[in-house]
Amino acid sequence: MKKSLFALAAVTAFAGAAQAQSSVTVYGILDAGFIGTNSRISAAGVTKKATGSEFGQAAESTTRLGFRGNEDLGGGMSAFFTLEMALAMNGTNTLGSASNSNRQSFVGIGSKGLGRASFGTQYTTAFELAAATSPGQLNNIVGDVIYGQQTNVATSVSSAAALSNTNASSGSDVGFTVRTANMLKLASDRMAGVQATGFYFMDNADSAQGTTNATTRVGGTDNRNGWGLGANYTVGKFYAGATYQSLTASNPYAPAVAQTSSTAAVAATGTPQVFGSSNNTGTNIKDNQWLVGATYDFGILKAYAQYVNRKATSDINSSIYGTRTAQQIGVRGNWTPKIESWASAGTGRYAVTGSNSPTANFNGWQVGSNYILSKRTNLYAIYGQAITSSVSGNGNTAGTSNYAAGLRHTF
Repeated sequence: MKKSLFALAAVTAFAGAAQAQSSVTVYGILDAGFIGTNSRISAAGVTKKATGSEFGQAAESTTRLGFRGNEDLGGGMSAFFTLEMALAMNGTNTLGSASNSNRQSFVGIGSKGLGRASFGTQYTTAFELAAATSPGQLNNIVGDVIYGQQTNVATSVSSAAALSNTNASSGSDVGFTVRTANMLKLASDRMAGVQATGFYFMDNADSAQGTTNATTRVGGTDNRNGWGLGANYTVGKFYAGATYQSLTASNPYAPAVAQTSSTAAVAATGTPQVFGSSNNTGTNIKDNQWLVGATYDFGILKAYAQYVNRKATSDINSSIYGTRTAQQIGVRGNWTPKIESWASAGTGRYAVTGSNSPTANFNGWQVGSNYILSKRTNLYAIYGQAITSSVSGNGNTAGTSNYAAGLRHTF
């Protein structure tokens, strides 16, 4: 009898310990407030202006809901998962509807002393490095030339602008690809201050033969693949990293328009289409991106520096390509325990090959501040400005200012 009681107690204790070693966390961000935008395009001696204002969302951080879990498998092994989606505070947020989108969904396994491996929709190595070295923490207001959250005011000025300006509300990633689906991702543990990361994504298909109409493809391959490698180093108050990623999309029968000119926008049919943020878009494109960044914490202020280079080349006609480079510096720090501020400024250049081979310069800057109400809640105010100038061949210019004031709560 006594042995049975001891055995029952041992089994109960073991089951309780096993249960304690598994955890699931619900987390999220709610960000809403006032958002305003002013834009201007000057072309052919005519200036066009547009303004907008709303009580909107996601100025400082994209509103989201997520679930994160971890299970201790013993022997230094663990299993983990993340499921996260963006939310539309002004929408219905019905699961599977257009009012939300998949930000992350992956499952993986890790080993203490070695690292982690995971499968699913995940952030790229470029995004992770950019997030670690961004003075504005990759907010959604214009002015950050690395992230490229700029409103769509310059695409009518020059085809080159398609690689530098997109709609900020769509969560654009003109500087680099933020995430892809179908990804295997590896990350080592940090050793002697160094961590290595890498990913490979694969989404291949060989479609059946057949013609649906005169302008669509007749079967053939429809492949999207890519890889990325990165490394970062931390010592004391200094952090630095570098990453390179190459993404390709091959469907030679998709565009009916021959890729022989770049006078249309870079993202249009018949010219290279860059990869999107949450899915594997792009048609007949090789999209190479590399990013370097560093920070140094002086105590009162933390200094930031970043450089990005992106080249999107047609897989059908290699003489057609678009390039974008940008560099940025910034600072961030606390004036008081409750007031945090940041500032950044950067410049860049983009160009598209073709009959006119247009080029243009751009610059941007941003300032912002948080008033900390609690560990999870803050008020914020952000102002940013981006200007596209010196467009070759026509003297056209475009500019956007963007500002927001709101409330952000994390849980």
